[in-house]
Amino acid sequence: MPDTSPSHLSPLTLHVNGDVKELVASRTLADLVAELDLAPATVLLEINGEAPPRSAWPNTPLTTGDRVEILRVAAGG
Repeated sequence: MPDTSPSHLSPLTLHVNGDVKELVASRTLADLVAELDLAPATVLLEINGEAPPRSAWPNTPLTTGDRVEILRVAAGG
C-alpha cells in the first residue's frame, strides 16, 4: 500500500481566493480548511463554481488547478 501521509504527497497547486497556493496536506476541502487553520463553522467554500455543503467537504477531492473561494461568515446586525 503506498504511503499517503502528507510528507509523501506531491503538492497541489490551487487558486485560493485568486492567489496561487501550493499545498501539501490538502486532498479534500476538509483537509484544506484544516491546513489553513480555519474554523469550519465560520467559512463557506466554493470549488470551481460549486458550493458543496459542509457535510460533503471530507469527500470533495481537490486536484491541481482547482479554484477555491473561501468566504468568512460574520454575524452582525
